[in-house]
Amino acid sequence: MKVDVQVISTDTIKPSSPTPDHLRQHTLSFIDQITPSIFMPLILFYQREDARANLTYEERQDRIKISLSEALTRFYPLAGRVKDNFHVDCNDEGVHYVEAKANCQLSEFLEDPNPAENNKFLPFSLDDVNERALAIQFTSFDCGGIAIGLVFAHKVADASSFFLFLNSFAAIARGSGDIATPRFDAAKIFPPETFLSQSPSVRVGKKNISIKRFVFDASAVAAIRAKYSTDDTNIEYPRPTRVEAVSAFIYSRFLAATQPDADPNKVCTVFHIANLRPRMEPPLSENYFGNMSVPTVSVLSRDTEVGFHSVVIPVRDAILKADMNYVKSFKQGGGYLSFMRENAERFRKGEVISLAFTSLCRFSVFEADFGWGKPLWVGSCRLIYPNLVTLFDRKSGSGVEVWLNLDEEDMAKFEVDKELLAHVSSAKVSQV
Repeated sequence: MKVDVQVISTDTIKPSSPTPDHLRQHTLSFIDQITPSIFMPLILFYQREDARANLTYEERQDRIKISLSEALTRFYPLAGRVKDNFHVDCNDEGVHYVEAKANCQLSEFLEDPNPAENNKFLPFSLDDVNERALAIQFTSFDCGGIAIGLVFAHKVADASSFFLFLNSFAAIARGSGDIATPRFDAAKIFPPETFLSQSPSVRVGKKNISIKRFVFDASAVAAIRAKYSTDDTNIEYPRPTRVEAVSAFIYSRFLAATQPDADPNKVCTVFHIANLRPRMEPPLSENYFGNMSVPTVSVLSRDTEVGFHSVVIPVRDAILKADMNYVKSFKQGGGYLSFMRENAERFRKGEVISLAFTSLCRFSVFEADFGWGKPLWVGSCRLIYPNLVTLFDRKSGSGVEVWLNLDEEDMAKFEVDKELLAHVSSAKVSQV
């Protein structure tokens, strides 16, 4: 359904304590530098309250503001301003905060949610690139339910860092003592390059982008995993993970729907994001803040049917290569950056057929309890570039939600694919 969201007020939330002078400049790492200057979104939806809480709307909003102020003292770069692709000026200027009102019941919105409407719950348009590292919108529904929409500068944090902040923020709000201590040492591990004065551009022209949400319940995921398993006894893990299998399935249906005839002049690729923290020697704590995830690219063959050996193995191998040497290859213009540079013209001509996957599965997406219960639903929104897929866990069970951004022509073909629809279950959020 369509929803009308009206802004009531705006504010700036600053850290509860000033940032010490010696921490006033947060140096960006090399990976931060090569990360595009874009906002990434997350929206959390909460019912009115649970049995533990009996808070008025004003009390809930005050709790958010006070706990955000305290959280920003720990995560001080988020209250600063990103400067020149070299550092964050940790000047305590604060976080942009918006109060808004939606003209419907939360249950009505969640009955048949339209992902494109989620953009209305965000404080900024995703293409409104500015120096801010974080902004938040608190939207109330007629029933007393709320949506907390956040945008964070990808230049400053990856998904792991963002959830570290979000769950610390929530822990402070509910009075928990289990609050993470972030480490801001990424630039020591991945020293910045002085010549990178600009970050990569993500401008994609004026394409009309459509976003759709496809829900796969546990039984559908199990069937897809079985479909992409192998009987090869030489393979250590012959059964793909949920993410591997669902990624392979979505890519196979994307190719079938939009590229029914194999074209030898086109390159087929899959991009996945790999978290470097557990891949370092020795492994790093998840409390390391910043961008410590990198894109990997797999060039696939269309000579064989999409399956375990043609998709799962190339993707798995590419992710396994994500380590310190892989990052060094970035600095030398190799790997992913080399592929992008060498195929820039083919991208422009539409000769590279690709999907980029970001998996938020197994992240603590549903753990942000601010004192009135865990979110009923968590989601994304329409992004500013096509061919991007975000994978979410369902709130319970082992199902997967697939949020897919395509240009409108491709989406019109993809969303009616019969094999896809045979595996998709109800989109109702109530069926978690």
